[in-house]
Amino acid sequence: MKPLDHRKILLIHPLGYGQKEAASDISRTANIMPPLGLCSIASYLEENGIKVEIVDFNAWPDSVQRLRSTLIHERPAYVGFSCTTSSFLDGVRLAELAKQTLSGVNVVFGGVHVSSMGKKMMQEFKVIDFVVAGEGEETLLELMQNRGDATGIFGLLFRDRSSGEVTSTGRRRTALNLDSLPYPAYYKLRGFPDSYTLPIFNYPAAPSTSALSSRGCPYSCSYCDRSVFRKSYRYNSAEYIHGHMRYLNKRFRIKHINFYDDQFTFNLKRIEKLTDMLSNQPLKMTFNCAVRSEHIDRDLLKKLKMAGCWMISLGIETGDQDLLQALNRKVNLEQLAERIRLIRGTGIRAKGLLMMGIPGETEESIEKTRQFLFSLPLNDFNLTKFTPFPGAPVYQSIQDYGEFDEDWRRMDCMHFLFIPNGFKRERLEELYLSFYKQHFKRPGVLMDYVYMLWRSPDSWRRFMLNFYSFIGFARSGNRFRDD
Repeated sequence: MKPLDHRKILLIHPLGYGQKEAASDISRTANIMPPLGLCSIASYLEENGIKVEIVDFNAWPDSVQRLRSTLIHERPAYVGFSCTTSSFLDGVRLAELAKQTLSGVNVVFGGVHVSSMGKKMMQEFKVIDFVVAGEGEETLLELMQNRGDATGIFGLLFRDRSSGEVTSTGRRRTALNLDSLPYPAYYKLRGFPDSYTLPIFNYPAAPSTSALSSRGCPYSCSYCDRSVFRKSYRYNSAEYIHGHMRYLNKRFRIKHINFYDDQFTFNLKRIEKLTDMLSNQPLKMTFNCAVRSEHIDRDLLKKLKMAGCWMISLGIETGDQDLLQALNRKVNLEQLAERIRLIRGTGIRAKGLLMMGIPGETEESIEKTRQFLFSLPLNDFNLTKFTPFPGAPVYQSIQDYGEFDEDWRRMDCMHFLFIPNGFKRERLEELYLSFYKQHFKRPGVLMDYVYMLWRSPDSWRRFMLNFYSFIGFARSGNRFRDD
């Protein structure tokens, strides 16, 4: 039998729940995002002589046979998992399956959950051989080049083969120059781009996809998981972003990109340069981005519109200024409302991002949020159920603010696992559903969706194909259809 090949790795993106549930999950139907972190790692490894395969269970929940077949026929010495909190236990299940299928394979975990809880996870789940804490590209390459010997490699937690004791090598001392990285290996994703979809009514034309042009965030909101990039914030140059967009357009026919950055316009000069490049060297593409209100103005919005910006998302979180302050969310609601009106006045669509059930939430604060939200000329909004993640500062003291059922499988911002003092879960669910019901009853909103027949015909096609699932969610707020 051939030995394991230390120049090969299988990268896996777990789904987090069962195949049957995946078919009924309306949130997944509405948005299947490429695993951008794994794609970046894959391109970096392949550039350095490593053969990589990616199995994405989020896009293809029935991929168990493909996983087994790859392990048996390719015999990679490593299998790597990128996991959120909600997908971690599914990753453990697949890791156990990998070890059963291919004896001696090294299991490596990365991502936000293990970056914040790595040592505890290795102690509890013996199937994990290594944890990559932080960015994965350089650490994983060095581990493979060292044939599984962690000596001298920063950014790792590993299990001593004789004693079983978990040891940390400490975080890497220097961060990657993002412009030095090759473009993510989208070509490693089965069925890309057609198997991956943006939220409906959030893009004008298909095929579309997501991309990143920065890592980290310069702010310190108490609910954000900072375990991977910590306090660092780095970004690609305008030239790199333009080349990335051109690559996606030429190779995959991509017509629209959702930039998944936390703060797309934080560095004003790079965005001004990018918008100039897109205006002077047009790619016939559109894009979405997320911004903070203090990092946009009328002149920049005009340049973004000319460059093809179709929608801008802004984090609102809550309409209660005192709660924003408690979350260390340094946002002025009056300024935010003014910027949203500027966005709409420029002809760019606006989307608000909010949370319900945050620490200190009351019926009064929820009503303030409702009134603030529906006073704004937003085209769309996304209301998530507040979830305290292990890498977020608020996680450490969350029990002081209410009851927290730390069920990792359901920590996906689609369940009320944290119940603020003074609330019952049923009341939160009732209030949550009322936001969407009121939204869809507004005449301007309904007319805007009709307008999307011309502006986003592919969204309407997907909506009609999944009509009963979307209607079921609108009525019940349940992410899973009733089969």
